[in-house]
Amino acid sequence: MREVKFLRQNAPHWKKFEQLLEQPEKADADELADLYTRLTDDLAWAQTYYPSSETTAYLNELTAKVHEQIYENKKEDKRRILHFWKQELPQLYYKHRHKLTIAFTVFIVALGIGIISELNDPDFSRMILGDRYVNMTIHNIEQNDPMAVYKQDHSMDMFLGITINNVRVSFMAFVSGILASVGTGLLLMYNGIFIGAFLAMFSQYGVVTESLLVVFIHGTLELSAIVIAGAAGIVMGSGILFPGSYKRLTSFKRSAREGLKMTIGLVPIFILAGFLESFVTRYTEMPLLLSLFIIAGSLLFVLWYFVLYPRHLQQ
Repeated sequence: MREVKFLRQNAPHWKKFEQLLEQPEKADADELADLYTRLTDDLAWAQTYYPSSETTAYLNELTAKVHEQIYENKKEDKRRILHFWKQELPQLYYKHRHKLTIAFTVFIVALGIGIISELNDPDFSRMILGDRYVNMTIHNIEQNDPMAVYKQDHSMDMFLGITINNVRVSFMAFVSGILASVGTGLLLMYNGIFIGAFLAMFSQYGVVTESLLVVFIHGTLELSAIVIAGAAGIVMGSGILFPGSYKRLTSFKRSAREGLKMTIGLVPIFILAGFLESFVTRYTEMPLLLSLFIIAGSLLFVLWYFVLYPRHLQQ
């Protein structure tokens, strides 16, 4: 390959690397590691075919800077956890904000499908929720306690079971992305239809407002986290479908790593949602203002940490 063609193909990437070095707070350690691998490959090529050129000297200097940056990051491992939550994770959510929009759209469409299907066919909820759950819910409604299901188990047992299940579902949503994002899309569709049928069933018995005020005490965090886990699965699937300038395997590894971080970042959200569902939601006669306060607080946190704060970091 002629040096001119080599420059034309790779110069845009080198420019991006320079920009990352000028703003190291916007580059996580993994991104720098990928950067370093690519640079060393380019440097090796240049040293072989253009040993005395200015291109080789430039790449050698740039590679040294990246190596120094990686070394500095390693010295800051003690602050790694704080950096992960304050910088790295929000930046990932901003980077993949379009995937978040896609996941949210799929979920909302599925929610609408669930609502419309149940309103047009009262037996639809039995197919989605199961006869046992529907019969139990009807019995609770007749006993003037439609949300009694949240009072049945011991709080701690319920907390552990719900939290483990929610974490499992989130990782399933992420891992399903390996099927070119199709698996993730189907899981988001199922959850959306499930919730839609659930709410429509309560609306047919005239207790939808009560159910919303109780369910969304924990559901605001739980459903938001499931949607975000779905976005993480779409991120991984996109790495397979759209490798860009990377080899497909390299692109997959990169996107899978980023999606995994996005999913791991949801674990505290699921723990908090499990706590609310197990220890707070069971108080179905909670004052209206307190219920609204918890729901609004949860929604504001989700909007701030996953949307507004990541955008602020880019300014």
